[in-house]
Amino acid sequence: MKLTSRSVSRAVLVSTLVTATAGAAVLLASTASAGTTLGASAAETGRYFGTAVAANKLSDSTYVGILNREFKMVTAENEMKMDATEPNQNQFSYGNADRIVNHARAQGMQIRGHALAWHSQQPGWMQNMSGTSLRNAMLNHITQVATYYRGKIHSWDVVNEAFQDGSSGARRDSNLQRTGNDWIEAAFRAARSADPGAKLCYNDYNTDDWTHAKTQAVYRMVQDFKSRGVPIDCVGFQSHFNSQSPVPSNYQTTLQNFANLGVDVQITELDIEGSG
Repeated sequence: MKLTSRSVSRAVLVSTLVTATAGAAVLLASTASAGTTLGASAAETGRYFGTAVAANKLSDSTYVGILNREFKMVTAENEMKMDATEPNQNQFSYGNADRIVNHARAQGMQIRGHALAWHSQQPGWMQNMSGTSLRNAMLNHITQVATYYRGKIHSWDVVNEAFQDGSSGARRDSNLQRTGNDWIEAAFRAARSADPGAKLCYNDYNTDDWTHAKTQAVYRMVQDFKSRGVPIDCVGFQSHFNSQSPVPSNYQTTLQNFANLGVDVQITELDIEGSG
């Protein structure tokens, strides 16, 4: 959880920047004096400010002091990913994730769940599966984990990084994609059934520039989901900016266009390098 003039570390900022309707972005009320902390400053304009948290850091008093003072939302770094929560098939492990969730709730913080379905950080048993068996295992994982945390999670990254980079705008080739092109839709429907109160998000990187094929592909998916009633409430942007990849001039356009679809826009990771 390192903040310097040169960078905001990965997964530090979680903020609703644009919404389709006025007032919808007011997610948290700050108890701190206006502008005295990151969380309070964000709340002045209806945003929240969050950070990634590692369970093993919760014994560090300095770390916890900064966490409790500055942030209103937390995301588990690795403790809620598939390999952590279901290391063996149908044997679920929530101990480290619970440490983060319980700490956050005790401090009145909101929690983002990350992530229910992803081609990476799958447990070994899942990596060796395919077809119908893999699809069923994915859906069971989503159902079990989201049900366990029902009512405690503000937003879930239901599906993470499912589109490939480059100019094709295609889905990423992965074992999950090979179960059928509707796997993302199936994941979102399972998540809604398991936890009807949580916001359900699609999360990805290299989607900041409106002209990029990947951005357009994600947009078309969200547009399609909204038109057909597939449950999706938010889109997460992993925004990594540096001298080789500066903030695109149309970044606000990207965020606004997604918001116009009726989803919350969240900056789920933010790097700003070379600023000082």
